[in-house]
Amino acid sequence: MEISAILVIGSSNMDMIVKSATLPRPGETVIGGTFSMVPGGKGANQAVAAARLGGRVGFVTCLGDDDFGRALRRTYEGEGIDTRMAQTIAQAHTGVAFILVDSRGENLISVASGANSLFTPGRLRVLDSLASAPRWVLLQLEIPLATVEAAAGWAKQRGAGVILDPAPAPVGGLPDSLLSLVDILTPNEVEAGALVGRTVSSVEEAISAGRSLVERGSREVIVKLGERGGICVSPSGHWTYPTPRVKAVDSTAAGDCFAGALAVGLSEDMSAREAAEFAARAAAISVTRMGAQSSLPRREEL
Repeated sequence: MEISAILVIGSSNMDMIVKSATLPRPGETVIGGTFSMVPGGKGANQAVAAARLGGRVGFVTCLGDDDFGRALRRTYEGEGIDTRMAQTIAQAHTGVAFILVDSRGENLISVASGANSLFTPGRLRVLDSLASAPRWVLLQLEIPLATVEAAAGWAKQRGAGVILDPAPAPVGGLPDSLLSLVDILTPNEVEAGALVGRTVSSVEEAISAGRSLVERGSREVIVKLGERGGICVSPSGHWTYPTPRVKAVDSTAAGDCFAGALAVGLSEDMSAREAAEFAARAAAISVTRMGAQSSLPRREEL
């Protein structure tokens, strides 16, 4: 089987979104929200983001044998994504995410993983059918960690670059055995803090966290700082990139958009700085819209 330049290995969800003026506190009910249902899941979001920006994308994921799973597969195919390695698991439900969004674009998310939790390392055997390796493999943390590490190991053996978006923020951090397989790690401030075990809220703290993660094995670390841009740290030093100023409506999938766009830029032989700036522009557009995949921009918008 021939493969695309970008291979995403990860999760698929159907997102159910309620937007209201404020987010509820524990025990509180907020009335007056609007409801929508859109495809999501960090793996799927990255795949769609890359495809809309012009990338040739393959997607390895697990879906439930239900209406949501069938609808998601049709969605991916409609985006031009190669779904031949997307697997349907009998008697499992497709992953579902419940997302609450307030008027400032902040969100709370709860996920019922379903088929994503059944994406075990053994299901990576579908990769054996590939005639050639992709240029970049994108990974996230909504499937079992053992599968993420096995996928990163496969990518390194085949000579592919590995981009890991460490989201959701990992409790207890990540093992050095995984970080040593990662070419580009893309945490936001919260995720960077979870990885190094300390608060990351300033540029200086982001640089320090990036250095710590590079020392533990990651080749480069891009710490995303929202409207302040971001910091890229490597063994040779660090540099910054800007983020366009926009009015945020919903930050859901912004990190996924960044990762997918970054892979597209790198697969087109942009420099690391050019690819990061390209990704920041794409992510800035995404936060001006509601939803996950519904917010992801197309190439001409950049």
